[in-house]
Amino acid sequence: MGYDVHITLAKDWTESKKRPIPLAKWKAYVSSDPEMTLEDTAIAYVKGKPALSYQNDGLAVWTAYSKHKPKGNKAWFDYRQGCVVVKNPDEEILTKMKAIAKHFKARVMGDDGEGY
Repeated sequence: MGYDVHITLAKDWTESKKRPIPLAKWKAYVSSDPEMTLEDTAIAYVKGKPALSYQNDGLAVWTAYSKHKPKGNKAWFDYRQGCVVVKNPDEEILTKMKAIAKHFKARVMGDDGEGY
């Protein structure tokens, strides 16, 4: 389990399906941002070997993240249900999320509805 923070156009992230960021616009944004890359599959490694994977068409990585490791730690931005979700973001990731939200004229909101 973890705590999710959402980039959403809706007043509350739970309403993101009603006022979605279109997947095509999310993908266009990621393609235009040299710090981001689309990766439709996330792979978790244990002792250097793949242990778990997750696939999603709107999954992206922030490659300029200071703790980024190609076969390890990555800042995953997961597009789902009309919003972009990051699990357990630190302050550096929250800053990137705010920049992305500004691009979409959206808001950054935690699971409990708090704004960032």
